Amino acid sequence: MLYTYPACFYEEKRGGYSVIFPDLDHLATKGDDLNDAMNMAIDCLAGYIYTAKRERERFPAPSDMASIDVNDEYDDYKRAFINMVPVDVEEYAKVHFEKSVEKTLTITKWINDAAVAANIDFSNVLQEALRQKLVKK
Repeated sequence: MLYTYPACFYEEKRGGYSVIFPDLDHLATKGDDLNDAMNMAIDCLAGYIYTAKRERERFPAPSDMASIDVNDEYDDYKRAFINMVPVDVEEYAKVHFEKSVEKTLTITKWINDAAVAANIDFSNVLQEALRQKLVKK
């Protein structure tokens, strides 16, 4: 599903761009240039919505772009403008958030042999154990 939110883009006096999403509690990111700032804004928006959906949290509907005053958000910039930032969160997540990475690990031979004999899926066991550890923090 495509989500589109207005974002305020600020060209910094020292270079680069800051990006603020006023509808999303002033969620912010930045980029080295305008293209990088847009890519970072897409990543930031996708991450926010992806996390909110996973945690079953509500997030606000986007405002009309005309209702946002770009000058109310930030005051130390060369120039500013508002742009809509679109992202297909499900597609973005498949590539950036849910992509599997290969890891190398070392275990003792007897554990390996016993796990192989028991037809245990090493990857699933490790992921489950890591999730449990991360939730406890």
